[in-house]
Amino acid sequence: MKRLLMPLGLALALCAPLPATAQTAPPSTASPDPAATLARQYTLSNGMTLIVRPDRRAPTAVHMLWVRVGSMDEVDGTSGVAHALEHMMFKGSALLKPGEFSQRVSALGGQLNAFTSRDNTAYHEQVPADRLEEVMRLGADRFATNRWSDDEFAREMSVIKEERRQRTEESPRARMYEAFNAMVWQASPYRRPIIGWMSDLDAMTPQDARDFHRRWYVPANAAVVITGDVDVQRVREWAERYYGRIPAAAVPERKPRTEPPQQGPRRLEYRGVTEQPLVTLAWHAPRYSGRDDEASRDALALAVLSGLLDGYPGARLDRALVQGEGNAGKRVADSASAGYGLIGRGPQVFTLSAVPARGVTPEMAAAALKLEVERIAREGVSEAELQRVKTQWTASEVYKLDSIMGQAQELGTYWINGLPVDAGERLIAQLRAVTAEQVRAVAGRYFIERTLNTGVLLPEARNGEGAR
Repeated sequence: MKRLLMPLGLALALCAPLPATAQTAPPSTASPDPAATLARQYTLSNGMTLIVRPDRRAPTAVHMLWVRVGSMDEVDGTSGVAHALEHMMFKGSALLKPGEFSQRVSALGGQLNAFTSRDNTAYHEQVPADRLEEVMRLGADRFATNRWSDDEFAREMSVIKEERRQRTEESPRARMYEAFNAMVWQASPYRRPIIGWMSDLDAMTPQDARDFHRRWYVPANAAVVITGDVDVQRVREWAERYYGRIPAAAVPERKPRTEPPQQGPRRLEYRGVTEQPLVTLAWHAPRYSGRDDEASRDALALAVLSGLLDGYPGARLDRALVQGEGNAGKRVADSASAGYGLIGRGPQVFTLSAVPARGVTPEMAAAALKLEVERIAREGVSEAELQRVKTQWTASEVYKLDSIMGQAQELGTYWINGLPVDAGERLIAQLRAVTAEQVRAVAGRYFIERTLNTGVLLPEARNGEGAR
């Protein structure tokens, strides 16, 4: 079974809708009652959260289990254990043999997957709506009684190490980004790779994963999210029957690991066998918490700034660096991008990246990236440009909610970050209220040399010769 590592940054709708393989009734063509499709949040008797959002347009349902634990909750020496445990959650329980969970869901006509991120681990299944109760029963058993042999763990660790080799160690860009990330973060646990350092994977024991499960997989640290053609009251009864019986336990105390203010620029040069160089720039930035404070207001403005730079085909970075409009007709980069996380359990960064065009140095590409932000800080943005980004953002939110998997992804992500079930509507409304002056202000305030992190991937020959 393929398991995904969630990409960094804001990723609220990663999965396309999965096809249902059985039907209980033909989809309704009537306009739904808005009140009947609102998300509802409940707390079960043992402290677990239940979130339900009915959507009766097709006879299918999504079941997602979200656990508020990810790589940021690991400690040095056991990096990658959150992801390793995600794999082991498919290797048996009190009721099921290794691999049987996946077989049962497939037999029900469903599809499934899981992912680990810095902030959380999540498991999802999409099944015909009339099979939802059985999936909830299986999910509760897996959550509470996950168990497997040491030999099973050793076999799966070989799979994970091969995954790391393919995704990271065989890719110079991935290795550069991993080293760059470890430079950007000094104290924050975000500095560790989600999949873990290879030396930690080599040293990981079955007990490391079992202890991680016992410590973090407790009801008060988890949420069950259900979307689709469901009856809310019936889902509540099933949730209490299966998940509510799991014994309550305290969530371990999380000690703060605050990132100290950066007091000077940092630079990494990474050499690898690659066709083209790559340059990436990063500045520390606030996260959106949902509160009406300066940090959240700045976070919203930074999100809009990211959209202005790289939010649509032909946005500012593409026009200026790739098409050459901003550099006297000269192409500076083969590709250029901007990224900003906006929400997360930890602090965020704003990144600018470019692959320099032939004959262009990484320093020239970096200067061109910074120049586009400086232009916005100096000249501002037009109201028409601002509205284009906001309109596209709003449209993408609407289209995303056409997928019940997208709805479950969004609701779970908001819960992980302590936001309410209607955070999507609130967030769009707040983004639409961001002014051109706010965007200009954050462009001038955050992107300074003192807090700049620069990472450069430089090509070298395969035998190590020719490195400059």
